[in-house]
Amino acid sequence: MTESNQESNHEQPHKRTFAEWVTFAIACSILSTLTGLVLYNWVTKKQEPPVISVTRNAPIRETKGQFYIPFTVTNTGGETAESVQIIAELRAGGEVLESGDQQIDFLSSGETQEGAFIFSRNPSQGELIVRSSSYQLP
Repeated sequence: MTESNQESNHEQPHKRTFAEWVTFAIACSILSTLTGLVLYNWVTKKQEPPVISVTRNAPIRETKGQFYIPFTVTNTGGETAESVQIIAELRAGGEVLESGDQQIDFLSSGETQEGAFIFSRNPSQGELIVRSSSYQLP
């Protein structure tokens, strides 16, 4: 091989341009920020199971012979809950006159969801119970 061929095989190291250094610095700062946020979340995260609470909202409304019972469900615990089951029962004289159930697919920590049950009987004619009955951990 000639000397000129040997020189072309050994190229000089590529020097970075100013734009490449700026891009590298921005990428490093984004990566550092994301890593810091993940670590902060891991350290400060509550290690509690889901705590599901159900409250009845606003007044019950009647439309075309049906009674709409609004409710709010909140997860105040530290973990996420899946398949949250909400049950409503209308009782009178110790007997269940009407019941309904709903399922909320996903409820993360601190999240609130709203819904409504629809009954054909007037809830003011008995005792109305709205509660959560179960959930799953993801």
